[in-house]
Amino acid sequence: MTTTMSTDFDKIGALGSDQVKWGPGVLVDEANRTTEPQVHQEEYGQYGAYFIAPADCGKFYLTFDEGYENGYTPQILDVLKEKNVSAVFFVTLPFVKSSPDLVRRMIDEGHVVGNHTSHHWNPTQKSLDDAYADIKELHDYMLENFDYEMTLYRPPEGAFSEQTLAMVQQTGYTTVLWSFAYKDWDPNNQPGVDAARERTEKFIHEGAIYLLHAVSHDNAEILGDLIDEVRARGLEIAKWDLPYVPPADVSSSQSSSDD
Repeated sequence: MTTTMSTDFDKIGALGSDQVKWGPGVLVDEANRTTEPQVHQEEYGQYGAYFIAPADCGKFYLTFDEGYENGYTPQILDVLKEKNVSAVFFVTLPFVKSSPDLVRRMIDEGHVVGNHTSHHWNPTQKSLDDAYADIKELHDYMLENFDYEMTLYRPPEGAFSEQTLAMVQQTGYTTVLWSFAYKDWDPNNQPGVDAARERTEKFIHEGAIYLLHAVSHDNAEILGDLIDEVRARGLEIAKWDLPYVPPADVSSSQSSSDD
C-alpha cells in the first residue's frame, strides 16, 4: 500500500475537532481484553484506527515509542532478534536524525518503523494542515534518507479527534493506538523490574496492541520474559498485518446523520 499524503481535507471539516479523552484503562472482559479499547474500536474503527485487534485473531502486537534514544534500544533489538519477534517502532524525527544506525537496524531486521511525527505536537491542538505537515516532514525524511515508506502513525500523547483520524486515514496512513500501556515513560521514575513484569503480564490478551516505551530500563530487562509468557498463553506475536481501512464518503455520512 502506497501512502498518498493527500492535502485535500475539505470533506472532513464537519467532523468533531475536540480531543477525544480516552485511555485503555484496567477494566477487562471475561477474555482479559481491556474493554475501553473495544468501545473505541467500535466507534472510531471506521477512520482506520486500531485500538485493539479482533478477539479471534490469535495474535499479539508489540509496539515501542521512540521519542529519543536512552541507551536501551540496542538491547531491545537484541532480544527481539533472539526471540524472532517483529515489533513496530514509532519514531520521531529527532530520534531518526540522532540514531540513524538504529533506524537502519530496525528496517534491516524486519521491524516496522512507524511515524510518531516530527515535533511530537498534540495534533488536536494544531490546524489540520499543521498536523499533516508534522507527519509529512518525517514521512519525506524517511523516504529520502532510508528509502522507506511509512504507513503506520501513532499520535503524540495518544491524542486524537475525529478530524485528525480522518485526516490521517485520507493520507493513506493507519492510526495505531493501543490496548495496553503503563507508566513506563519516565526514566527517572521506573516501577522496578518485578513490578513491570507483573503489570505487563497481567494484561496479556488476544488481539493486544501493547505500547512500551523504549526509554525504559525495566522494559528492556523484562522483554524476553514477556515474549515467553505471551507465547506460553498460546498467542502469536505477529508482525503488523492489520489492514488499512480506506475512507468512506465522510460528507455523505455526515449529511445522513444530520437528517
